[in-house]
Amino acid sequence: MTARIPLLLDVDTGIDDSLALLYACASPEAEIVAVTCVGGNVDARQVAENTRAVLELAGRTDVEVALGREKPLVRDLVTTPETHGPRGIGYAVLSPAIRPLSMRFGPDLIVEEARRRPGELTLVTLGPMTNLAVALLREPALPTLLRRWVIMGGSYRSPGNTAPTTEWNVSVDPDAAQRCIAAFGRPEVTAVRLAAGLAPLPLALGLDVTERAKLLPEHLAALAARAGASAATNPVLRFIDDALRFYMEFHSRYDGFYGAFIHDPFAVAAALDPSLVRTEAVAVDVELAGTLTTGETVTDWRCAWGRPPTLDVAVEGDADTFFERFIERVGGLAARLG
Repeated sequence: MTARIPLLLDVDTGIDDSLALLYACASPEAEIVAVTCVGGNVDARQVAENTRAVLELAGRTDVEVALGREKPLVRDLVTTPETHGPRGIGYAVLSPAIRPLSMRFGPDLIVEEARRRPGELTLVTLGPMTNLAVALLREPALPTLLRRWVIMGGSYRSPGNTAPTTEWNVSVDPDAAQRCIAAFGRPEVTAVRLAAGLAPLPLALGLDVTERAKLLPEHLAALAARAGASAATNPVLRFIDDALRFYMEFHSRYDGFYGAFIHDPFAVAAALDPSLVRTEAVAVDVELAGTLTTGETVTDWRCAWGRPPTLDVAVEGDADTFFERFIERVGGLAARLG
């Protein structure tokens, strides 16, 4: 039996975060240690409500969910109801969560679990990196305590989805992103990780790769076929259909296709199986004061800076295999719960 991979998920749930949670719950190799919540797609308290409700929909009332930082490090919080709906889950309606929030503060949870299981945990940040930035203030050695950090964020060679050159998660809290990438990319950290047999650099999935994972109506039909049910009779399929209908309408208005980019599940899938992506190690920094470019992930593809690399940036992704797994796993979860 394949060893299970302990995951800490940091989310701003969000439609695609919801699908990422379902994918993690449906993946036999994933051990969900805990989930921490940050303001992003919606405010952090709504994120926490959405997260617990989705986990309970998936039958995972055992997963600890902690509220984290409710606003960016130095800027005002900006949310995106036009993309994810006023509550963050599109047209979907979920029963109020039963399990109470954790008593732990999200960044403290990240630090405590990393200290408890050094070298074991993969942290996957699916929203702004604010919680991780605060955790680094509490434990500067965190980059050497985690098995790996996987990021859904950034736009490295592609247009942005927030401003012309910026991606949403980074743009909400660029100061946090800059601090986190710098902390994990220090040469001394890379050396320690290499000596411990760990991946030397964080894995970053930006829009360059995640926008190749375009979920279309035919994928929903395949999901229903795998579940052997319909949205009318199956609560998991009903949630997915109602949430994604809002997302698909958004992309139809702004991106010219009726479907949805499902960024976050792709990042979770790559955290569980890095062979889904091909990466290049490059130096990345985050613009904090640009008139037009604040939040841009500035990537030194030609090594003009002469700096060591700070991220393994995904440059290609196997979207077909990802969708096969998404349909099999989430469809199977829906069948079991339906």
